[in-house]
Amino acid sequence: MDTQNSPIHIGLWHRSFWMLALVGLFLTMSVYVQMVSIPYLGKTYFASSDIVGLAFGTYGIGLFALGAFCSYLVKSRCRHLVCKEAILVVAALYVLMWLMFKNAGLFSQGGLAVGMLAMRFLLGAFFGLAEMVLASTLVIDSCESFYRTEANYSAAWLRRFALSLGPVVGMLVVFKFNILDTFLVSAVLAVLAFVFLSVVHFSFRAPEEDAHVMSFDRFFLSHGAMLFFNFLLTTIAVGLLFSLSHSETFYALLMGGFLVALLAEKFAFANADLKSENISGFLCIGASILIMYLRHGLTHLWISAFLLGLGVGLVSSRTLLFLIKLSRHCERGTSQSTFFLLWEGGLAVGLFVSFYFLQASREQVLLLALCLVVLSLIIYNFFTHSWYVRNKNR
Repeated sequence: MDTQNSPIHIGLWHRSFWMLALVGLFLTMSVYVQMVSIPYLGKTYFASSDIVGLAFGTYGIGLFALGAFCSYLVKSRCRHLVCKEAILVVAALYVLMWLMFKNAGLFSQGGLAVGMLAMRFLLGAFFGLAEMVLASTLVIDSCESFYRTEANYSAAWLRRFALSLGPVVGMLVVFKFNILDTFLVSAVLAVLAFVFLSVVHFSFRAPEEDAHVMSFDRFFLSHGAMLFFNFLLTTIAVGLLFSLSHSETFYALLMGGFLVALLAEKFAFANADLKSENISGFLCIGASILIMYLRHGLTHLWISAFLLGLGVGLVSSRTLLFLIKLSRHCERGTSQSTFFLLWEGGLAVGLFVSFYFLQASREQVLLLALCLVVLSLIIYNFFTHSWYVRNKNR
């Protein structure tokens, strides 16, 4: 299936693929619920945005902590058990954070901060491991070879919808119940991911005795580094934008933008120039930021939310397909982990920079986000795209 100039057509496979796609959706939602609750926790328990920034920063560092061991764990043990155990650790960490803040009076403020940062780091590490095993191995193994690009694309789209669903769930819990209840909701979502994974049958595969303990396999596509760092600028900008306070309507319209991006890939960009989808996505994100900066009415904010969803949907989808095409034989799984790190790592950096350095100042956040998107567009248009065309392998 050629995915260079035409969109992927979402097909229907057997139940196993969709169960695994839902695992990714629920697990990612559990993390994005915390995108809303962590700032409220910072105000309630620490009265400082610095600790909020560090919470997102340590989570971002954790995402990369176990990646080099991913291939060894998958090759030396049952691949689905590695993912299931990592998900259970994620669920347990949510419960531990709930217990810690529930009994905050037993800790000094410094001890509470250290405990939260340690658990945020572990959350990033085990969430990253679970998602890398899921995307780089389990989803790929769930379908025939000629459907794998389509499977990667569809699973990534479901995880992308978590970006709008997770914060909405978080806001509903914070406003209608209690901030600490968000940890329990995240734990329930992680358990749901575990349940869906448990119903999928995986054939036995004998462990490999000569597997390297540390490697870039299923972790980072080193010859895709230029594409990675180019689009990392954009995901950092998106992370900056998500540090601002938004309403449920904003996230609903963000999802509307995602849906239109999905349709645009099928119809508007089916026979368009290869560069056009990314350029259009950058322009939509840039326009969204400009509207947020120059206009403050509800209608303008809703338009910007829709444009942001449209732009993020276009850019992230095409970036995923570019990484797949840059991968060599048996590197498809590595391209999936690289895309995951590009997306989640960029969001974490953006949130960290906003809360720790900019104190979530709306004007400064929007100006920095706009500069990053413009820089990313310039680098892509004049350097990265031609480099990609010369180096793609598929």
